[in-house]
Amino acid sequence: MPRYDWTREELLLACALVVDNGWRELRSTDPRIMELSELLRALPVHEGAAESDPNFRSPNSVKLKTSNIMTAYRGYHGTLMKGGRGTLKVVEDFTEHPAEMLAAAYSLRAGIASGELLAISEQADDGDSDPVDVLEGRLLARWAHYRERDRSLRTRKIQSVTRSGLTIRCEVCGFDFHQIYGGLGDGYIEVHHRLPLHISGPTKTQPDDLALLCANCHRMCHKSFRDKSWRTPDELKAEMEKSADD
Repeated sequence: MPRYDWTREELLLACALVVDNGWRELRSTDPRIMELSELLRALPVHEGAAESDPNFRSPNSVKLKTSNIMTAYRGYHGTLMKGGRGTLKVVEDFTEHPAEMLAAAYSLRAGIASGELLAISEQADDGDSDPVDVLEGRLLARWAHYRERDRSLRTRKIQSVTRSGLTIRCEVCGFDFHQIYGGLGDGYIEVHHRLPLHISGPTKTQPDDLALLCANCHRMCHKSFRDKSWRTPDELKAEMEKSADD
């Protein structure tokens, strides 16, 4: 049988369980371990693994991973187990960003339970961000891009801004596609969630939840940088102002 390395998403869910258990490992017979085993087998990150290998992410293997996580925690004083760089990284992120990491794990669970996450196919530019360096992991980043590409969301947002008598332009840099490209750029803009999906979860998006951005600012809002994989338009604007001052 092939070996399936633990992905960022799998580690995110396992570490959240250990954190909820006071940074202690869990037994393989614990109902929470058995539930997580079933969840990991349904996660769309190792295609065909659950069908071909009945031992894939079994309760015993999940229990072992919780032991790896426990010993990687800086508050543990026993012998460190070999859990791999990914395990060390996710434990470090949970230690430094506990609220954000737990929110990402809970949102990931909610997305799987809703069925929405499972139905999202891989996007052409998924490889632009290193999933190890992105706090919420590639699945939630993919989910965000998928939602922001929803034409109905974009149309509703543009209609809302137009009805308010405002100009369709980037909220960060002020770029106006119509002003630069004329009729070709008339009404063109991209949208970005003001609140990260790994925090909001599978909620129904309203126009006020979205910001209008040019393509460049949109990419910068999503770019993984210094352990931050998402920034709001206001945060991006602050980065631009800081850069200008430097």
